[in-house]
Amino acid sequence: MSNPIIVETRLEDVLTKIENRLERIETKLEALPKIEEKLDGREKRVDKLETSQNRQIWVLIVAVIGAIIKFGFFSNP
Repeated sequence: MSNPIIVETRLEDVLTKIENRLERIETKLEALPKIEEKLDGREKRVDKLETSQNRQIWVLIVAVIGAIIKFGFFSNP
């Protein structure tokens, strides 16, 4: 059989490593709501942009149809 590997570390060192990792996790968790707020703001901006573009497309369609009717059907002979 192989001999077991013995690792000697101080308990204090292990606890400080664990505390450091927990602090990093806490800071990441604190930043998460801020990121979610930014995402919500971006979604609202995209919705407004989509609505604006939709209106612009309809205005363009109506203008083109109006021009076709004016110059196509009612042109002077």
